[in-house]
Amino acid sequence: RNGNCLYWQASAATTEEEPTETTASQKREARLRKFRELHFKRNEARKLNHQEVVEEDKRLKLPANWEAKKARLEWELAEDQKKKDCAARGENYDRVKLLEITADDAERWERKKKKKNPDTGFAGYAEAQFRQYQRLTKQIRPDLESYEKQREECGEDFHPTSNSLIYGTHAPTKEGVDRMVEDVEKQIEKRAKYSRRRAYNDDADIDYINERNAKFNKKAERFYGKYTAEIKQNLERGTAV
Repeated sequence: RNGNCLYWQASAATTEEEPTETTASQKREARLRKFRELHFKRNEARKLNHQEVVEEDKRLKLPANWEAKKARLEWELAEDQKKKDCAARGENYDRVKLLEITADDAERWERKKKKKNPDTGFAGYAEAQFRQYQRLTKQIRPDLESYEKQREECGEDFHPTSNSLIYGTHAPTKEGVDRMVEDVEKQIEKRAKYSRRRAYNDDADIDYINERNAKFNKKAERFYGKYTAEIKQNLERGTAV
């Protein structure tokens, strides 16, 4: 009987120890699994941080207005693609573009355009030349394909030095010549619309003493003529009070 009691006590102790060991093993596995997850997340965060540092370093090395230039180039490429699509369909690109612009947007852009580059008329040859330079530079569209082609053909002479013999060997393309001819024709057409010197009228009243006084009188007549017409007529008739 004593032997049976000892047997049952030993069995009960063994049964109690087994769940305890199983619970400890499960906790250990859970801790190890959580540790592995944390280790994986740390490596992932380290990798993302490294990528962000590399991207930030690239952005800092770029010019200050790189984002604006990139957006501008993308917009120009999209506009060129739209022009090609309209040309393929036989449509006028300017008319198609105007159909997509609201009246409020057109008015706002016009005000912005006048404010940014107002046309004050001819003030001097230097100002006119500078305005023409700005207009011509805005029309320039970079052709990267021809740039790379010319760079491959020229090799080291693409960036000439004092020992380079490439000067004077460049031949313009047909497209470039056509652009120049088109621009010259536009300049001639615009120049033809300029106000030319008026011919002298012998029948006109002489109310000036020199050319400068004549210009002043014309300006005064243009702004105040309708207010002083009656006074002028009375003076001519001699009935002025």
